[in-house]
Amino acid sequence: MRLDIRELGQFNRLASNGAKRAARSLSQLTGTDITVEVTDVSLVTNEVLAETFSGYEFVGVQVGLAGGLAGETVLAFERSNAQTLQSLLLDTSGADRSLAQSGVSELGNIMIGGFIDGWANHLGEAINMTPPTYLEAQGTRILPRETIRAAGDKGVFLFESRLEALNENLDFSIYMLPEYGEFVQMLSRSPTEPAIPANKLRAFDGLAKRGAHRAAEQIGMMTGIATDVNVSQIRFVPLADVPAKVGDDRSVGVVFALSGMPSGYLVILFDELSAGSVAEAMMPGGMAEDGIGPMTEGAVKELGNIMTSGFIDGWANVLGTSIEHSPPNYIHDMSSSIMSPVVAKLGQRQEYAFVIDSTIELDGRTGQCDIYALPDERELAKTLSALPAG
Repeated sequence: MRLDIRELGQFNRLASNGAKRAARSLSQLTGTDITVEVTDVSLVTNEVLAETFSGYEFVGVQVGLAGGLAGETVLAFERSNAQTLQSLLLDTSGADRSLAQSGVSELGNIMIGGFIDGWANHLGEAINMTPPTYLEAQGTRILPRETIRAAGDKGVFLFESRLEALNENLDFSIYMLPEYGEFVQMLSRSPTEPAIPANKLRAFDGLAKRGAHRAAEQIGMMTGIATDVNVSQIRFVPLADVPAKVGDDRSVGVVFALSGMPSGYLVILFDELSAGSVAEAMMPGGMAEDGIGPMTEGAVKELGNIMTSGFIDGWANVLGTSIEHSPPNYIHDMSSSIMSPVVAKLGQRQEYAFVIDSTIELDGRTGQCDIYALPDERELAKTLSALPAG
């Protein structure tokens, strides 16, 4: 089956609009301004789910879906944020625990109902919701067991909308997990170009992970700094949301234009501390400079060249194409400002992008390197379609 990228974009818009309705409901009930930060969809494995959710304790509401769309929806707060929510909904100082839980469950029911209304209208079919189930769980236990099993098989599509409060510690996420087989059929009913074979997208996800591991190995070999790939996955996201996704922290970055099949861009971002550590490790005798200066620039450009070659060489070998990259464009600025020109250039040809994002941890979480690859969607579809079966 071939996934219609335009239809996938439509479902992303539905999820984003649903998140905005949910945000309005919560704003009205709590008197706190809630905004939708970003909505994206990714095809994830159980390994990615474990890495994404591990280390967090959640309070959430789970609702099953049937009818026009089968699957699950989960509203998840980190525990400390859930306590803030409960205090806004009712005075919990004298209330028993069950009353606080029922308040969160009812809120989840209202918000998730608003979240899926647009999906039902788009599909022209009613979507039935199970009664909300209140959950307190650690890591992936906040997700349905069926989701974990499916992720270990073909993978699952994960719609994530991240919402944040302006004046309260109340950030949280809404996760929509449609049943894989049914959702793939929805995206394959009358595919228009560009369309991507569903089974090939999973294969390219594995290729992206291997590229991230090669990039991490290059950092380790050139610097002696222990590295580990934390999360690497393909997200389908509106290009306009990419700068918000990377945030406004200052970064040292190198941008590469890719030519060949597929073309596009690859951006490597180091936080300032990590950039300094990498540069010092690459200098003879461990020389250091005060702040981010010419030595850091030279080291990051050299390392970026080698990382980029390793990252894309595997693509070219498997896809049977040739991919070249430009000399590094070095930038020291806010991450969002580094990414905005890339988004503007790619946005001349497309509205959405498959963003391959990888986080490489340096020396036990003391720093990190983020890699963002944004291939041209039409060329990506063409090259994946040409891959042999199996």
